[in-house]
Amino acid sequence: MCHITRQYLLCCAVLLLLLAAPLGAADFGLITNQYVEYGGTGSENHSAAYQADILPRLSFLLGNVGDGIVSAGMTLGWDEGFYYVPELLRTELSLRSGNNRIKFGRTSYTDPLGFIASGLFDGMQYSNYSKAGTFSVGAWYTGLLYKENANITMTKHDQALYEAPIDYKNFRNTYCASRRLLVSFDWEHPSLGELVSLKAALAGQMDFSQGADFSKKKERYHSEYFSLKAGIPVKRVLFELGGSLEAVQSTAAVQSTAEAAKDPFYTMAFAFDAGIFWTLPTNINSRLSLTGSFAAGKINDNDVVSAFVPITTTTYGDIFEAKLSGITVLGLQYTARLNRVIGTSLSVSHFVRNDTETYRDYPVPAGKNDSHSLGTEFFGRFIWSPLSDLQFNIGGGAFLPVIGNVSKDAKPLWRVELTAIWAIF
Repeated sequence: MCHITRQYLLCCAVLLLLLAAPLGAADFGLITNQYVEYGGTGSENHSAAYQADILPRLSFLLGNVGDGIVSAGMTLGWDEGFYYVPELLRTELSLRSGNNRIKFGRTSYTDPLGFIASGLFDGMQYSNYSKAGTFSVGAWYTGLLYKENANITMTKHDQALYEAPIDYKNFRNTYCASRRLLVSFDWEHPSLGELVSLKAALAGQMDFSQGADFSKKKERYHSEYFSLKAGIPVKRVLFELGGSLEAVQSTAAVQSTAEAAKDPFYTMAFAFDAGIFWTLPTNINSRLSLTGSFAAGKINDNDVVSAFVPITTTTYGDIFEAKLSGITVLGLQYTARLNRVIGTSLSVSHFVRNDTETYRDYPVPAGKNDSHSLGTEFFGRFIWSPLSDLQFNIGGGAFLPVIGNVSKDAKPLWRVELTAIWAIF
């Protein structure tokens, strides 16, 4: 184990002990997660992978004024070679005074739509609660997060950093995520006029991924987002509709890194999200969901409209795992809790590329192809919880390009997986 990793684990242990010592109202927990998968492309390229996570956490009260949590993790696994990754997870202090709250540290944030910025970030957020709703303002930095969990792939530079293997001799530059500053102003009302729930946010991020000297013409991607989402419950049905408008200031050449030093250009992009969620009138707890997500792509070298690029990459599909940029995803899902210990879910997702330039991944063939329908994914999951602190999760499915028209001859992607989760609280 490298010197940096030993230092990391020692610091986490010391921090947990120091916090636990003076706190009477402290609660320790531990989650272990083991994951095995086997899959491939058609009858070829079969591979197996294994991953184990050890996730200790300590939560505590700060008298009547707040609370805190410290959590860390160690991931061990095998995927074409052994790897291990230490990580500091959610670690925050939350202070309250009347209708005001402030939390700082490594905290969680999710935008109203759930696909622009979502996850853990280092910074602080202030919130005020009133009859007019919850108002929040926050600022966070991403450059100290573990890159695979931060999942920032806005530019070619970000993507190269994300895909590079961790080198513990060059830990800072190969472990951490792309360096960006995120600021967000949020408002949320759970039941406006007792008819509709609303969420809105104005967020922006500034790119420091290649240093803070903005006088040099390097690949940069700055963006702002205005997002709005509404939910309307009607008896057993919930209707949701949301959208986001992105303003881009960039020197990033999306198609060619050789052109990355060009003068900044300014464009707009947009995305939409909709869903119908029906709680079925059956004897078991079950729900049917119909969802649709759309994100603009590059439109015929248009100087005004460009591809929508989220800050953190949320993938769509359990197997296909498409980024919501230049993509439309249509989904149908059924979930059911059959009894106290057994649950299941079945989902079907269809993927369409909105233009022929933005999305350039499987199953798009080499050369010019003007078709748009990429294919359909089918995935099922079976959940068994024999004990309250033990759960087994079995899943499997396939992505079928033959249902689309981009590359009908492409071989299907398939995968089966097993997850075992044990929690101690």
